Amino acid sequence: MQVPILLLKEGTDTSQGKAQILSNIGACLHVVDTVRTTLGPRGMDKLIHLGKDTVISNDGATIMKLLEVEHPAARTLVDIAKSQDSEVGDGTTSVVILAGEFLKKAKELIEDGMAPQVIIKAYRQACTLAVQKLEALAVKPQTDTPQQMYDVLLSCAKTSLNSKLIASHGDFFGKMAVQSVSILDDNKDLALIGVKKVQGGALEDSFLVDGVAFKKTFSYAGFEQQPKKFTSPKILCLNIELELKAEKDNAEIRVKDPEQYQSIVDAEWEIIYEKLAKCVETGAKVILSKLAIGDLGTQYFADRGLFCAGRVPDEDMRRVCKA
Repeated sequence: MQVPILLLKEGTDTSQGKAQILSNIGACLHVVDTVRTTLGPRGMDKLIHLGKDTVISNDGATIMKLLEVEHPAARTLVDIAKSQDSEVGDGTTSVVILAGEFLKKAKELIEDGMAPQVIIKAYRQACTLAVQKLEALAVKPQTDTPQQMYDVLLSCAKTSLNSKLIASHGDFFGKMAVQSVSILDDNKDLALIGVKKVQGGALEDSFLVDGVAFKKTFSYAGFEQQPKKFTSPKILCLNIELELKAEKDNAEIRVKDPEQYQSIVDAEWEIIYEKLAKCVETGAKVILSKLAIGDLGTQYFADRGLFCAGRVPDEDMRRVCKA
């Protein structure tokens, strides 16, 4: 008797055949129906509730990222939307709906008994013909001069904004988007572009900062005394705390006389002052840290004409370092 070879761990559920294919297609179509009504300028917005946060959007990529899809087959549609957003930056809803229509037609053929391999082969042939037709119809934009390149990019940006909430301000935000991308280096790393949301005001109050901007962090006494403007300063980026911390609940120090306790307290002050002095010795005029800079450090830097900010978000700190 031949002993069976187990490739999967015990308890793994396996399913295959026509019934499973139809089940996978059905799961994908449910995801497609979720974003179908967001397509086009007249598309409806979706309200997604995530615990304490609420997101209102009709952007296909945003909705697909926020949907917590568990079905492995339906999750491929989420990957399709992410790939489209990464490669092109637009058309995420369209590719999901298009994939759903292909699956819907394939479902009818599978129910009629056609083999999935035959359907896939036909789709690949149709894809080749479609690409050839698109290449024949394609018109190459004129980008010989910087002005022509700017006009093409602006047209693309405004087209992408047509179906968004800010479509009525397409000219304003289209120019801002093109300007922000033009500022980047040749590698065009879009992660270097940060978007800060500020409550209050109108959409036209938005503006582009040619540099690194982050929201005002929590400030201690002495912040008002610090200078707020420097020209070509050296910036020190830290990932340490510059404040005195209370001992943890489980910390225990045994001393025999008060002088020993005082020596421990003095050592804490010496350590924090040594850190602050080394920051000043670097010659930096701006000190930023991802962790807290307490009132002692804030006043210490203010007395020496330096600016400091603690609890700077990680993404903003990374942009400062790359800049």
